[in-house]
This record gives sequence, structure tokens and C-alpha cells, in this order.
Amino acid sequence: MPKMKLPTIYNVHLVAMIATLGGALFGFDISSMSAIVVTDQYITFFNNPSGVIQGAIGSALAAGSVVGSAIAGPISDKIGRRDSIMFACLFWLIGTAVQVACQNVGQLIVGRVLNGFTVGITSAQVPVYLAEIAKAEKRGSLVIIQQLAIEFGILIMYFIGYGCASIQGTASFRTAWGTQFIPCVLLIIGLPFLPRSPRWLAKVGRDQEAIQTLANIQADGNVDDPRVIAEWEEIVTVMNAEKEAGKGWRKFFKNGMWKRTMAGMSVQAWQQLAGANVIVYYLTYIAQMAGLTGDVAMVTSGIQYAVFIIFTGVMWLFIDKTGRRTLLVWGALGMGFCHFVIGGVMGGNHENVPGGVGNPPNANIVIAVHPGAPANTVITFSYLLIVVYALTLAPVCWIYAAEVWSLGTRATGMSMAALSNWVFNFALGMFTPPAFVNITWKLFIIFGALCVAAAGWFWVFYPETCGKTLEEIEVMFSKDGPHPWNTKKGESRLAAEIEAVIARKEKGEQPGLVETVTQDGENKA
Repeated sequence: MPKMKLPTIYNVHLVAMIATLGGALFGFDISSMSAIVVTDQYITFFNNPSGVIQGAIGSALAAGSVVGSAIAGPISDKIGRRDSIMFACLFWLIGTAVQVACQNVGQLIVGRVLNGFTVGITSAQVPVYLAEIAKAEKRGSLVIIQQLAIEFGILIMYFIGYGCASIQGTASFRTAWGTQFIPCVLLIIGLPFLPRSPRWLAKVGRDQEAIQTLANIQADGNVDDPRVIAEWEEIVTVMNAEKEAGKGWRKFFKNGMWKRTMAGMSVQAWQQLAGANVIVYYLTYIAQMAGLTGDVAMVTSGIQYAVFIIFTGVMWLFIDKTGRRTLLVWGALGMGFCHFVIGGVMGGNHENVPGGVGNPPNANIVIAVHPGAPANTVITFSYLLIVVYALTLAPVCWIYAAEVWSLGTRATGMSMAALSNWVFNFALGMFTPPAFVNITWKLFIIFGALCVAAAGWFWVFYPETCGKTLEEIEVMFSKDGPHPWNTKKGESRLAAEIEAVIARKEKGEQPGLVETVTQDGENKA
């Protein structure tokens, strides 16, 4: 009896929408706290956690993600991009169950650490998977779906939490946290229908399966399509070069590879150091500083997430028409300006409230911004900061980090990049609540200065990757590559290689791709 096989989806946008449910998990976990931390039920049950304790609760997700992202690369190289995401889902189910049943702060932290472990793996490997199945000219728009999924997860979970705030007692936050099962179950159902990465299949020696998958994705199954042949030739050439580059950790630093390692890890660190997540995680605190309370404060914060989605959606239309360098440099400068305005207005227009703002008092909020123009300015520029972030660093940092690695280093390299993101996310998660108490408005001045530093770093060290094949990016980071500030978007050589394949086919000099691979396999045998 023939073995039953599930149908496989090859439409890349549909594949991306299923795979990026891993991003939705990230978004759900972020705002599972955002709407809850200011509710009476949470404050009462967990004894008004503040400072380091609230920092530990908030950063527990990042702590688990550090571990998850650290092991994501080896797991992905061993079992594949798709199956590593499935493996991660098991820990999400356990972590969510622990959160729903928690009886104290310690159990809540454990549940969030387990969820973070899942997010560490998915945040590292979903962008790798999408980058490896995408056409070069569409790679940015495909990977940005991951960022949109994160933002939709944030928005949906925030308003679930807001709605559950009207439920009396602990059922309020337990019900909200229980809804985190839903996106994970949907992801588990959808993953078996997705194709494996053709580049991973090539890496582990499954050449014919890799070619057929590449053809199904790029050319409706035609293995002799010139684009498929040209792209396969690039993959093989790069794999052969990488086999000569050595094994182990040396390959991340040898032959100019250190440039890509630095770029992939530092772009993720700067995404956190730019400080947008202070607004994303704690706009409810900023709204209360500005005198907004109750439903007004909650809805004001929720609108931020809708704004986030709208402007990332706008960038989805233009991400592959605009250079990565341009967005990174100007985005960092724009965010820095917003931070300086928020900090400056807060610094010059506030009153100290040592006991905490609100009723019951929130011990994390110890200043009140003067009402009227100062408070309105703080809220307006908080929104504007999110707009700039949604258009620039939020999507581009993930795209750039997924693009810069070679095939042999991509899974572990992206894990290193995600590890960098989560280490700084954890550090800032621990730092921010105490900073709101101890240095208040000066926190925004610090982030403004870091944004200016980020812009300078991007300009000096990051070559343009927009419109290049993943294999062409190898050359840009080599010792013979151009200076980053001399690089431009597009100008891919793949079009010329496709024309060369067509010319060889017309002359009868181009054998069938499957035939070539079969002959190579027989020669090796």
C-alpha cells in the first residue's frame, strides 16, 4: 500500500503566512503583559510588583529566548528549518499552561521563560526559512511578513487583555494568557504542509529533492527553467567554496566572514538599543505619566499597535524598492529625534510623585507630566517614534540579519544574530522598570544618543543588500568587496546568469539539471 503523503504548499506568500505564525507567538507574548500590568487584578494578586521584580517578569521572555536562539542553529542544521519550528512549539504549549495555572511570581517567570525558549528558536529560524525560499527581488517583502505577524500578535493579544480586564479576579489574566494556545495550535497544524528549504536540502546532500523544491517554488515545477538552473548553479558554487573555508567556529571569522558576523549580530543589538521597545512594552506607563487613566490610557496604548501595523504594511509595498542602508540610517536618526523630544519635554514639565501615580498607585511611575501641551507632545512623539520604527528598523533589522550569512553559516549565524537581539532585550527589560523609577525622563535622552550612534555605525559598516542574491552578498562582504558607502541596491548578476543559461540552451550546450545532478551522483559513487 503506498504511503500517504500530505499535499505541499508552494505559493511563497501562503507559505510565509503560515510560517510567520511563529512571529505571532512572539507578539502574543509581548502584549500578554502590556495590557495586564496596569490592571487592579494583576497588581493585587502579584503584590504590586515593581522595579527589579517587574523587570524580571518582563524580561523572562528574553531570558528564555537567549537559550532558544543559542541552540536554534545547530537544531535547524540537523533537522531542517521547518522541523526546528515544530520542535519549538512544544515548549510554547508547556509554558502557556504554566502561566495560566501560576500561583506566584516565580511560576509566572518560569512560564514566560519556556515561552521565550520557543520565541528564541522561531525568531531565528523563520527569517532564515523565508530568506531561503524567496526570490532575491522579493526577499524583503517576504521576510517583512514576519514583522507584520509579530505586530498583529501584539495588537490582537493587547485587546484580548484589555477585554479580559473587566473580568473579576484572577480569571482576568488567566483567560487572556490562555488564548496564547490558539496561534501555536494553528502553526502546528500548518507546518506539515510547508516545503523544506531547498538550500537546506542541498546542504545535506538531497540534491534532486532540492532542485525539485526550488523549481516548484520558482518555476511551477519546471526543473529546466533558466532561473532555476542559474540559481542552482550559484548555490552549488557557493557550497563548494564554503567546504574549503573550514569547519567549527572558525568559519564565522575566516576569509572576511567576521564582517558578516559583526553585521548580523550588531544590527540586532542596535534594534534593541534604539529603544523603541520601551514604547512598545510600556506605553501604558507613559500614558499614565501624561495623565491618561483607565480606559483612555488603555485605548491610547492599543492604538499604538494599530499604527505599528499600518506603517509596517505600507513598508511591505516598498521594502524591495528602497535600500536597506537608507532605511537604517535615516530611521535611527528619526527615532533619536523623537527620543530627545520626549525626554526634553518630560524633563522640563513634570512633578515628582514618589508614592506612584494612579489609584492604586503604580510604583513604577513616579513622575507626572504637566497636562496640556507637554502631555500631548509626549504622547504625539511616542506615536511618531513608533511610526518611524515601523517604517525602518523594525522590519529592516530582521531582513538584513537574515541576508548577510553564507549558506554554511546561515542557520547558526541567524541564531547568533537573534541571540544578540535577545541578550540586549533581556538587559533592557531588566533595566527599564528601575530606570523609570530612578532616572525617569533621562532614559529617553540615553536612547536618543544611542540612536545617533547607530546611524553612524550603519553608514560605516553595512553594505547594501537589497536586490542581491544571497550568493552575491558573499562577494560584498569579502576582502575584495566595495566599501559599504559605495554600494547600491539592485544591480544583481542573476539576470545576466539567466541570459547565459538561455544562450547555452539555444546552442544545445546546457544539459538538463536533473540529468547533471544524477551524473554527478554516479561519479561520486
